[in-house]
Amino acid sequence: MAIAAKHLGATYNTTDFPNIINSKTYVICGDGCLQEGISGEACSLAGHLGLGDLIVLYDDNHITIDGDTDLAFTEDVKMRYESYGWQVLVVDDVANGLDDLRAAIDEAKKCTDKPTLIKIRTEIGFGSPSKQGSASSHGAPLGVPEIEATKQRLYGCDPSKDFFVDEDVAAYYKEQADAGDQALAAWDADFAKYKEAHPDKAKELERRFNGEIPEGAFDDLPTFVFGKDKANATRKFSEACINAVAKKMPELMGGSADLTGSNCCQIKGAGDFQKDTPEGSTLRFGVREHAMAAICNGMFAYGGLRPFCATFLQFAGYALGALRCSALSKFGVIYIMTHDSIGLGEDGPTHQPVEMLESLRSMPNMCVVRAADANEMAAAYQIAINNVHTPTVICCTRGTVAPLEHSSRDKAMKGAYTVIEEEGEGAPDLVMIATGSEVWRCVDAAKALQSNHSIRTRVVSMPCQELFLEQSEEYRRSVLPGNVPTMSVEASAEHGWHRFSHAQIGITRFGMSGPLEQLFKKYGFDAENVASKGKELVDFYKNLGGNVPDLNCRPTFNNFQA
Repeated sequence: MAIAAKHLGATYNTTDFPNIINSKTYVICGDGCLQEGISGEACSLAGHLGLGDLIVLYDDNHITIDGDTDLAFTEDVKMRYESYGWQVLVVDDVANGLDDLRAAIDEAKKCTDKPTLIKIRTEIGFGSPSKQGSASSHGAPLGVPEIEATKQRLYGCDPSKDFFVDEDVAAYYKEQADAGDQALAAWDADFAKYKEAHPDKAKELERRFNGEIPEGAFDDLPTFVFGKDKANATRKFSEACINAVAKKMPELMGGSADLTGSNCCQIKGAGDFQKDTPEGSTLRFGVREHAMAAICNGMFAYGGLRPFCATFLQFAGYALGALRCSALSKFGVIYIMTHDSIGLGEDGPTHQPVEMLESLRSMPNMCVVRAADANEMAAAYQIAINNVHTPTVICCTRGTVAPLEHSSRDKAMKGAYTVIEEEGEGAPDLVMIATGSEVWRCVDAAKALQSNHSIRTRVVSMPCQELFLEQSEEYRRSVLPGNVPTMSVEASAEHGWHRFSHAQIGITRFGMSGPLEQLFKKYGFDAENVASKGKELVDFYKNLGGNVPDLNCRPTFNNFQA
């Protein structure tokens, strides 16, 4: 959020209106928060960027759920944060008054070139006769007797009253609300003058904070012309798409976890966001995947920006907590994940995702798109930009994909479509479903099945399962009849494909180090094996008398009680 405020201030503040964007970001954290790895990632970057409007109030009570922090957390937090480049202030006592804390906050506000950590020594459960300073007051309610004793002992409150606010406390909060209303009115008056002096800036700022997509945002997305345009990796198509959209959507701001060249996510002409260049929109996250995704959540929450970030798909595992937060919070963050299968070469199994696609697809309110070519990649970006309240993971290949003659951006927007029709009349003999780099291999396999065995094969590209499941039953059946032998082909885990297919060509073990084509052949994703397994599936049901279970004839239950 502090990054968003600093960037937007540098973009929209003017010499005559220097405070249109002028906010401070406050964080309240505890001992456990500073033990989490993400605190090191995020705070290291904040120090590097000199985020002077970021103020963290650290509740230093020396207690976690298991007991005293001496069990596992004895580092010198002050020295740690000073080494990050933070200003660290210490408040030793808040039990006997808050003047020292208020003074520390005032001092923190004056520091404009580095973030501030205020280390506040507190005692957990303060005022509780039996539980003050103990872990028992951390993860469970104090209990009625203890609450009543605390009310009488510390605050002079009537112990018989629950959920009661004294008049003087209510009056103080009303004063603060009134002061906030006055500040808002003053800002509205300033913005009205700003609109007169800088109408274009004001209009753009309003559009961005209203979350409105500019007219023609998708007009420049590339269209692949079969037989003319060059085959390429889908990560290169992704690079072309993000640059096409960025021309009309300057709110796109983000970067990579130290893999910019590999992720192909650099917006041309976008300078770096650094301490001295806050107007830049390229973020250098460093090797900090978890913090990267969390920072994008904060930027989206602040408003006025559409954050994106990038890494290898396998490394989404480092950031899953923050990705889940994106989905839970309905933040339309755009995740660009390249090197999306075993087909990434000699990096080997540590870098080759197997379970990651299904892990992401199984997450509620998460849209996963694995494009097969340039047209489907254009659809991926249109889907991602339109998904204001749903994060989107755009999966990209490292290796080159063969061009598809009948791919379609519009059809890909439905999640799945027929990319190669079966020959002749009537239902197909076989349906193959694939995603990404496996689609063109299925096209080759389908041609071989037709020419060698007269097996009339339909090839379906399914870039996005979630969008396909949102389509009408009529459309879904038109693409996947359900009662025709159907085989899924994806260089990933088989899990999740059983609802769409009778048999699967997938991965049930970790990857290996080796050239792309050798690996794809070894794992059975070459056209020859795909065709062989397709024929085997057709023959299997022929031997059963042609009785093919209809995948669409299954009940779907909604068990959530609204």
